[in-house]
Amino acid sequence: MAASLIDPSRAPVAFGRRAVPQLFEELQQRPEAARRQRALNSLCDLMHDPERVYQTVTGGFLEQVKVLFQDEDADVRTKTCDLLHVLTSHSVGRQALLSSSLLPPLSQLLDDPSSSCRRSVHRVLKRLTLLPAGADALLTLVPKLMLKLRQEKEEEEVQALILSTLSSCSYQDPRPALANDGVSLLGHILSHRSTNIRRRRPSLMALSVCRDGKEQVCEQNLLPVLVGLLQDEDLEVQVNAVGVIMFTVTITTGKQQCLDLDVLPVLLDFVPKKKEEEEEQDEERRRRRKALVLYSLRALAALAEAPGGRHLLLEQLPVLEARTESEEDQDIRRSAQSAIHVITWTP
Repeated sequence: MAASLIDPSRAPVAFGRRAVPQLFEELQQRPEAARRQRALNSLCDLMHDPERVYQTVTGGFLEQVKVLFQDEDADVRTKTCDLLHVLTSHSVGRQALLSSSLLPPLSQLLDDPSSSCRRSVHRVLKRLTLLPAGADALLTLVPKLMLKLRQEKEEEEVQALILSTLSSCSYQDPRPALANDGVSLLGHILSHRSTNIRRRRPSLMALSVCRDGKEQVCEQNLLPVLVGLLQDEDLEVQVNAVGVIMFTVTITTGKQQCLDLDVLPVLLDFVPKKKEEEEEQDEERRRRRKALVLYSLRALAALAEAPGGRHLLLEQLPVLEARTESEEDQDIRRSAQSAIHVITWTP
């Protein structure tokens, strides 16, 4: 009866604080692939416990997995990356991996013949970017990640992971992505058939923060596509599109192109408080709806700096004033007041 309770995919685990050292000792003995996989599975289970993570980090066991990156068995390499993915779910684990010597050999697995292994590597990299230091450490990988996207050989889940990693890195420093034709590449993704991929455009928003990125958005003729995405059925896609427009209209070329595209009525339509906004119960969707309104108001304020934009928005002041009077959220109220101030400004 007891034997039936033993999981054949896991290695036997010692009691208490002896568990982690015992499993790493087993890995160092280079047993057959099946035993290595079982030991890694058991370690993955243990790493859900913060105390085990701390023991692994402080006990110097993390560096011992480096040799497993070169294991001849693809499942062992994948499980090793899965172990790091679980470990980096904890802040102490992310910091330990960043301060270790594991990043260079880990990044080499981006070209691993196993798709499962490559996916696991990308999951680890995405976790590392939760820390600013992690995004900074991965900036050297941006050209390689851009190439992976350009080749379009990876499955959709991996493409989404790459885009999320690029987004975090680009907010840290947009120059590597811009230097590798990032605006053109990410602009191509704007019309991707998958909503999950179209949602991952914060990376384009990150690139449009700096002037070079804004100019490239205009030069690549991406604003018509972005304005079209304001009508997308997905809220996240709309928020990201408005975010890029918000940054781009701070330069003269961006203002003029958006005015020529008649974007004002669409942005104004996001301003009035809608019934679904008041009834929204999901906190994350409420946050996104707030971002949609804030970005729209800031884009309107920037467009009002152009004479043509101010002329059109003066006729729509009641819409903005109504949001100011009825709004309880201080961020939205201030943004609406700022937009009104710009629209009504006279020399």
